[in-house]
Amino acid sequence: MKRKNIFRKVFGWFGIGLLLGIMGLTGCSSDQASDSATTENGELVISLTDAEGDFSSYTVDVLSINLTKQNGSVVSTLPVTTRVDFAQYTEMTEFLTVGTIPSGVYTEASLTLDYQNADIWVENDDGGLVKVNTIVDEDGNPITTMTVSVHLEDDNSLLIAPGIPAHLTLDFDLTSSNKVTFANDGTSVLTVEPILIADIDPENPKTHRMRGPLGRVDVAAGTFELMLRPFYHVIAGNDRRFGSLMVTTLESTVYDINGRQYEGSAGLTAMDDLTAYTAVVVIGDLKFNPYRFEATEVTTGTSVPGGSLDAVTGNVISREGNTVVVKGATLIRNDGSVVFHDILTVLIDDATTVKRQLSKDEFSIRDISVGQRLTVFGVLTSSDIDSLELDATGENQGYIRMLLTTVRGTVVSDTPVLTLDLQSIDARRISIFDFSGTGIDVDHDTDPDHYEVNTGTLDLSSYGTNDTLKARGFVNGFGQAPADFTAQTIVDVANVRSFMRVTWAPPSTAPFQALSSEKIVLTKDNHGKFHHLGRAGVIVDLDDMAAETTIQPQSATQGRFLIQYRESRQFFTTFESFITRLENHLEDGKKVHNLFATGLFDPASAILTADCIEFRIK
Repeated sequence: MKRKNIFRKVFGWFGIGLLLGIMGLTGCSSDQASDSATTENGELVISLTDAEGDFSSYTVDVLSINLTKQNGSVVSTLPVTTRVDFAQYTEMTEFLTVGTIPSGVYTEASLTLDYQNADIWVENDDGGLVKVNTIVDEDGNPITTMTVSVHLEDDNSLLIAPGIPAHLTLDFDLTSSNKVTFANDGTSVLTVEPILIADIDPENPKTHRMRGPLGRVDVAAGTFELMLRPFYHVIAGNDRRFGSLMVTTLESTVYDINGRQYEGSAGLTAMDDLTAYTAVVVIGDLKFNPYRFEATEVTTGTSVPGGSLDAVTGNVISREGNTVVVKGATLIRNDGSVVFHDILTVLIDDATTVKRQLSKDEFSIRDISVGQRLTVFGVLTSSDIDSLELDATGENQGYIRMLLTTVRGTVVSDTPVLTLDLQSIDARRISIFDFSGTGIDVDHDTDPDHYEVNTGTLDLSSYGTNDTLKARGFVNGFGQAPADFTAQTIVDVANVRSFMRVTWAPPSTAPFQALSSEKIVLTKDNHGKFHHLGRAGVIVDLDDMAAETTIQPQSATQGRFLIQYRESRQFFTTFESFITRLENHLEDGKKVHNLFATGLFDPASAILTADCIEFRIK
């Protein structure tokens, strides 16, 4: 079955992203009347990302990414089918492809997904992972392929022109697009009603990641070329189908080259000695004025998963002595194959090499504790799918790289140390973690109800009791708590964009308790499978809120509002005209089927202050 769904372009950071070569792209979407007749070309860069959800793996095949010009001509931008695990990209965006496309104004982007060989795992109420075998649309029909689209707003349509860099990010929002139900026998059914979002926000970008073979290195200019191999494509040879990008390095750039650490120009000089097409992974930031990609960290050679050793990435859920259990493990074999598995046991010893992301300091296995996200290199000694075991001891040149980890919770106290009632670690529920042995003694083992965060000099003046926040950093060493965690950054969830999704089944002629030029108040009647709001990985069931859900515009005269009826899409920039037209549709007997809105949410009042609202009616 193949279906087309039209969605919106909004601000926010998302689930799958398309990065082009343009700036200044914001809004819900729209069409324009004319198109340039120029035949000149401009450069387009495409990348993917994901919003947070409860999926440990959401792996599907991306068959195509197409752009449509105002005159209706379509440009295909993806050179080959690419397998993507969207669940792995909640904190960063992956560069996908770089291409040259015809100049002009583009008003639509579409993404075609193939679910026939999907590998999707979701947590059940007990924290265990369940593989999804049944995937259906909102009408219960099995899904094979699905095409989703985003229409770009008239004032901010995608302009491709020679010499003008463009940046567009598309997000396949897992939280708003998917609903999992569990039967009594534990089997699961995934309902997909996809939301695709487009956004550009140069001032608050996600971290970007790119991978591929090394091209030329220019030590004097402080740059190197990378030939893109996105996601799990094999890094080998001079195949440039995905294009190439120049990477700018800084004196603060940290390098991990074949297990050795460098910083600044010394690292780039070492890269210049590498053989052609050496595997490279780069993490950095997209910068503007001028447009460039600046590397914060570079990993090359044997330090890249998929080299001479097997590698696994996941979170430590328990540790006993030198045996570490990793959950949500993505195993990359040395032959390039990739396997997702729930649980994997890792063996370590004092000879295991331990490094930490963004650091040249020395570390040991004492620094590996419960909750820490990491990548482990070693030899798979047990390939039994029910008891996978990776030997990362010194005998097998075992190597561990501790990765930035995200914790979320509500503030219990901010003095003398920030203490959280912990809700999740890297979007995993706390009940799956065994914190035994984490403290200096048993009385000081980590208590998730009072999770102590060392914040150093970070400003905590805007946070108070019961505020929800997330912190990015590293778990403190095993047997060394308290504190439990050292934060490098802290984000106030109250200022994080929320995504609201509500459906009505059957479609309703009376979905509102109140409808005016100032606000929309929803009823709780006849909701379909979707009646939720997602914010920074926390899902809110709107039907469980004490207050009725209210949506008010961020601006009455500068919003991005859309009503879709069949194939017709009407766009409004004022909230009053939007509400008037919606009322007219209801008076004519039409029914509201679907609502999607984004903005800032106040859980105390159940008010969403929205910058973008879309209704679909039947």
